[in-house]
Amino acid sequence: MAGTDAGDVQADSPVVVVANRLPVDQVTDDDGTTRWQRSPGGLVTALEPFVAGRGGAWVGWSGSAGEAPEPFESGGISLVPVELSEEEVDRYYEGMSNASLWPLYHDVVEKPEYHRTWWDTYVQVNKRFADRTAEVAAEGAIVWVHDYQLQLVPAMLRQRRPDLTIGFFLHIPFPPYELFTQLPWRSAIVEGLLGADLVGFQLPSAAANFVQLARRLHELPTRGATIEYDGRTVTARAFPISIDVAAFDRLASSPEVLARAKEIRAELGDPQKMILGVDRLDYTKGISVRLNAFEELLEDGAVEAPATVLVQVATPSRERVEHYVHMRETIEQQVGHINGVYGSIGGPAVHYFNQSMPREELAALYRAADVMLVTPYRDGMNLVAKEYVAARGDHGGALVLSEFAGAASELRQAFLVNPHDVAGVKNQLLRALRVEPAEGARRMRAMRRHLAKHDLDHWASSFFTALRAQA
Repeated sequence: MAGTDAGDVQADSPVVVVANRLPVDQVTDDDGTTRWQRSPGGLVTALEPFVAGRGGAWVGWSGSAGEAPEPFESGGISLVPVELSEEEVDRYYEGMSNASLWPLYHDVVEKPEYHRTWWDTYVQVNKRFADRTAEVAAEGAIVWVHDYQLQLVPAMLRQRRPDLTIGFFLHIPFPPYELFTQLPWRSAIVEGLLGADLVGFQLPSAAANFVQLARRLHELPTRGATIEYDGRTVTARAFPISIDVAAFDRLASSPEVLARAKEIRAELGDPQKMILGVDRLDYTKGISVRLNAFEELLEDGAVEAPATVLVQVATPSRERVEHYVHMRETIEQQVGHINGVYGSIGGPAVHYFNQSMPREELAALYRAADVMLVTPYRDGMNLVAKEYVAARGDHGGALVLSEFAGAASELRQAFLVNPHDVAGVKNQLLRALRVEPAEGARRMRAMRRHLAKHDLDHWASSFFTALRAQA
């Protein structure tokens, strides 16, 4: 997805996506030349056809601090970079977004920090995103703003361009009144989101939380999913995000991936049972919960290593933040302890990888695993759970899933767990390990049927359709 320079982008884009990051990453080739290539994320896959097919634009940060590149064309989309200085990355992104809003929105699993300088920078950066969007959007354009880093953009944009139809989608959970109101800038965030015509959430409960905040905090009239504000009607609804199910199914069923899945089992010493965890290294993901549950099963003698092994992939995350560094060290110590006690010459009980994995390798791991263990304390959706189900065209495997992941409301045939209850996680993990093949296949078939109907395209098109109806 190489880019071509387009100079200044004109105000003629009928569809504009606004996200913290552009849909491309800058890569340097062996000969030293730099180029842009498409990012691997699901959001890009979902939105690219909608934006490119309509001559649209994407406003976002390039991922590097300092002066922003000139706008350029890539894959049929006008890309409009937004500049962020080192200090802004530190305060707006690492600070306000990831140390204030992220923990607050994830049920205060970790205590949020509130600093006025972070907030001031958050406002400043949101204003810059709104300004860039106002410049490139055509008259009457549809604008879709994404995620917690840009919650002030809808209202700022409406002020500048009342002709636009504005949608906002929050990819992470949205907290209830009692938690949200801890935020010193709570009113400004709610007012920011009320600038949109349609505010989308992962779950109906999150949409209801937002409506309740508008009613109680701002004393606005509400009816069901709608809020009357500033002479307009704002709608808050759930649009659960998904994955490209058919593409993932094809990948996981390819001869190369199936051969690699066999190799993985062999490399692990051909265990009778393989349990898998795949997460970004984050305190919300409950990695230590599954390590504790697995250790207790080994201690009880309910399972034995290396006949049963746990493979944990923890993708590095926010490595500049001290808390994340400490968490990584704690998990590594826990893994070391389990292997010291329960590992053998035949191999360790836990195989731990603190690295990113390509999609092909992940698909092979999903096909190789007897049990997928997904235990977040709180998660907007958790697409790993959906990827695992999409990968199991053989109807094999079992999914153990936290009740507090958004995916639990859709994947009802998973073995659901409360991650705060280690005994309960142990029991369900054991049930999943021992499930009869017929029952396992029945559960997997039902989850795959649901996913086939509710894929990534369904998510994006249903949001766009609802947003157009607001115009």
